[in-house]
Amino acid sequence: WLSWQSTGMSQIQRPETVAQQIYQVMPDLPKENNYTRRDTGKIDPNNTLISRFLRYHQDTKKRFTLIRFDWQLTLGDYLGVNEKISEENYPGQVTLTVNPMAADIKAMNSLNRRQRQQLVTLLVEIYNPAILPQETPNPSPSPSPSPRRPSLSKPGDADLLKYYNNEEIIVKYGSGWLQGCNHH
Repeated sequence: WLSWQSTGMSQIQRPETVAQQIYQVMPDLPKENNYTRRDTGKIDPNNTLISRFLRYHQDTKKRFTLIRFDWQLTLGDYLGVNEKISEENYPGQVTLTVNPMAADIKAMNSLNRRQRQQLVTLLVEIYNPAILPQETPNPSPSPSPSPRRPSLSKPGDADLLKYYNNEEIIVKYGSGWLQGCNHH
């Protein structure tokens, strides 16, 4: 059993730091950072829509940060097409004088499809920089080989595919992922 940390697959990053990175790339996203902290009585400018979205995803729902589909599920929660968001467990409910859940849901619903897709892509890239496309130098064009016909499959080839896919999952996510894949 390998944990995310022991395999080096997960990078532990504070939601506020990731939120700053998101806002740098997408400055038009609503910040929704005008809430007063209970303990200080002051507005906390780092408690933003995106930092709460990240805390909801990671802390409340316990979803993986490396998996695009999990980010889409979280967006689905905000859009009202997946799981209902609980007001009692929403990030900021305890630390802020006003629960920001309703305003956050409204703000997320104001994003257009392109913004939502860009947000998910950025989150996956930030939490899993290994998936970023590698820049390769443009090689000089070489003559293309003549097309080859694919060989016909033989009995047992499908079993190799199953083995390959399972091996790939274990290498990429660690064997613990297979045991915990029903985390929803």
